[in-house]
Amino acid sequence: MTVALTDRPADPVAAPVRPRRTGGRPTPPWWFVVPALSLFAFVVLVPSARGVYYAFTDWDGLSPTFSFTGVDNFVEMAADPDAVGALWHTLLVAVAITVVQNGIGLLLALGVNSAIRSRNVLRVLLFAPAVITPIVTAYLWRNLLGPDGAVNSLLDAVGLGSWRQDWLGDPQLALWSVVAVVVWQFAGYSMVIFLAGLQSVPREIYEAAAIDGAGAVRRFWSVIRPLLAPAITVNLMLSIIGGTKLFDQVYALTGGGPGHATDTLSTLIYKDAFTLGEFGYGIALAVVLAAVVAVASTGQYLVLSRAERAAS
Repeated sequence: MTVALTDRPADPVAAPVRPRRTGGRPTPPWWFVVPALSLFAFVVLVPSARGVYYAFTDWDGLSPTFSFTGVDNFVEMAADPDAVGALWHTLLVAVAITVVQNGIGLLLALGVNSAIRSRNVLRVLLFAPAVITPIVTAYLWRNLLGPDGAVNSLLDAVGLGSWRQDWLGDPQLALWSVVAVVVWQFAGYSMVIFLAGLQSVPREIYEAAAIDGAGAVRRFWSVIRPLLAPAITVNLMLSIIGGTKLFDQVYALTGGGPGHATDTLSTLIYKDAFTLGEFGYGIALAVVLAAVVAVASTGQYLVLSRAERAAS
């Protein structure tokens, strides 16, 4: 007896056969980015390329004619004591701001992250200077630090008249006064970033470390610090980039003086280009500044990212 297999009913328990997917998620057309790339090229890339070209010329900023001078601007820069001094001041200011600002910001974040009742008010007060325009802050502190300003008057009032200084007129103090003003304004900004990192640390980790007998310093170094690695990376990157291209506070406080005691690359670019009309030389200084910012930020990022991966 033979059974016709072709007439067997379908098995109701068998899983339905699904069609095989022949492709992944559809990719948007590449030309969607053309408008944005075109605008970016017109606003950033083309002016930057033209600027690099002008760095090798003697253009005065106004004349339609100029000559190609090769690397003469860079050779002159290497022999110019003002340019060398400005480069040194730029690096010194960037390092000082990065270290001091983030050190104070971390201490403030640890303080307002505690259980004190006024922590919310303190957070607002400490962050408030960061929302003020830097040029306004600089003009305010220029009056406070003047020879007859509030700082010297306060020293007289508390019996410390011998500490009176010409804070912005003394070549030995002027640069550090600028650093102090910048740190005063942006330490609260660093504090907020550190505070966000601290509040992301689970409370159980603090309690487990305390139960294991770890003191406050040990808890910070072995428990909190590794978990703060992303916040540390962000803060240090912002500080080093902002410090190397610092201009408005320096120019409003001292104008680069006395003499060239507080000139940075940014202020020297402004003076050479817009005061002396040496646009070619000023743009060459700007190219050096861009290289300094790129090297400093990239090197710091590579070091911090490696440390961040090691901590995680």
